[in-house]
Amino acid sequence: MPRAVRHEDGSRPTAAALPGWLTVGLVAASFLTLALFERRRPLRRSVEPALQRTGRNFAIAAVGSIAIQVAEMPFVSRAAAAVERRRWGLLKRLPLPLWVEVAAAVLLMDYTLYVWHVLTHRVPALWRFHAVHHIDLDLDASTAVRFHFGELALSTPWRVAQVVAIGTSPLALSIWQTGLLMSILFHHSNVELPLGLERSVGHLFVTPRMHGIHHSQVRDESDSNWSSGLTLWDWLHGTLRLNVPQRAITIGVPAFSEPQAVTLPKMVALPFVPQAPHWVLPDGSEPARPASPAPPALLLP
Repeated sequence: MPRAVRHEDGSRPTAAALPGWLTVGLVAASFLTLALFERRRPLRRSVEPALQRTGRNFAIAAVGSIAIQVAEMPFVSRAAAAVERRRWGLLKRLPLPLWVEVAAAVLLMDYTLYVWHVLTHRVPALWRFHAVHHIDLDLDASTAVRFHFGELALSTPWRVAQVVAIGTSPLALSIWQTGLLMSILFHHSNVELPLGLERSVGHLFVTPRMHGIHHSQVRDESDSNWSSGLTLWDWLHGTLRLNVPQRAITIGVPAFSEPQAVTLPKMVALPFVPQAPHWVLPDGSEPARPASPAPPALLLP
């Protein structure tokens, strides 16, 4: 458990961040468990050879992890420490019990990440980097770590602003980061859950079928289901869309529909080179789907 630290001025004690080994252990266990179930109960058929894809995704993730360590963590961790020391941010100005403050910070971090995710789709300069995540022709737990190093670096000012404006302590930040990593591994995974169970879980958390719709080549479907942890934000903003049959979904971005278009060198270079319109197929058409007769909030098999 996090160690409580009492301030010298006698004010309310705080708790240190979660130990790094705990975060690493939970995330590693989540990935290995999901990888096992992906083999036993796959939700979608694979397009590319699994070993080739996974190697490419891990290579992108390795460069991204360097960007996180160099460009994000030093600034974000220092911002959280400054928030705790100087009582910055909304939550630090309120007389809240520690557990309420931490829970509220995690909730607000999740919401402001939803806003950032929308921006990565709506702002062209950000989308050029975020597209690297969406261009994967398959969707599984390895896709969850496939983010271009440029996107991770560009997110640093936003993350610092989240921490300082909300008043996110080191403990709340570490809990949110750990929960977020486990959540994105889960909802990117290619695991076929029983439909009834997934419908129940989906009332609260983002699930694999739900996020699969977000990775559809149909742009209207990709422009939905932006939540990363709680589904609450999509419900509140009217961006929740569940009524798309999984068997009808083609994963990816239309302009990059062939394996030769998504090689590792092309993915690294993608944000920096001229490119065709992303939402148009090589034959010039744009994927579309007739409106479903099912209610938008009904998750389909």
